[in-house]
Amino acid sequence: MQIIPAIDIIDGKCVRLTQGDYGQKTIYNENPLEVAKQFEDAGLQRLHLVDLDGAKAGAVKNWKVLETIAGNTSMVIDFGGGIKKEEDLQIIFESGAALATIGSLAVKNETLFVQWLQQYGADKFLLGADVKDEKIAVGGWLETTEIGIYDFISKYQSHGITQLFCTDVSKDGKLEGPSTLLYKNIIEQFPSLHFIASGGVSSLDDLYGLQEIGCAGAIVGKAIYENRISLNDLKKIC
Repeated sequence: MQIIPAIDIIDGKCVRLTQGDYGQKTIYNENPLEVAKQFEDAGLQRLHLVDLDGAKAGAVKNWKVLETIAGNTSMVIDFGGGIKKEEDLQIIFESGAALATIGSLAVKNETLFVQWLQQYGADKFLLGADVKDEKIAVGGWLETTEIGIYDFISKYQSHGITQLFCTDVSKDGKLEGPSTLLYKNIIEQFPSLHFIASGGVSSLDDLYGLQEIGCAGAIVGKAIYENRISLNDLKKIC
């Protein structure tokens, strides 16, 4: 199982939110490149980079951070937050992102997203699914749709999507453990999916549990920054 550390960016700084609430923000480091280099030095090869300013504004804002990290590490970076137009997509690919992370756009503008999948290739995208009670949530998790997670995955698999990460929004940033049962059900239903667990990871045992059910990867954020899991610990799983 691949460990994918997360760096969330506001004003060019490395932060974490609790349950997507911009009012519950903790700044962990003012230099995201420094953080990325620590991850790389620990042997981690992937990075989940989230532009929280972009997500709020609906347009990519922190592409300079992406450019700096991509230019100074060899990490494979997926970048998300504010990718709503083709110009945003071009900016992030030109700035060094290997994958564009698409979440709410896949819910709200299916036509455009499918067009991108055909134009750029589905292997250039990481589909993000925020879930509450097995329904897709969008808009910073404030809005729960009537779209079921299984239908959502099935639809985009038919359009070529192979990589997906899923976040149970009731767990994210709370260090209460991941939604292992939900993730296990998804993996059993979609065995060919490169499934990445996200949200709630609080300990090494959580990661072993995700590995056991067949997750291809796990995104880890707050647990690293709060020193619940050390970078040395992560070497045991990588």
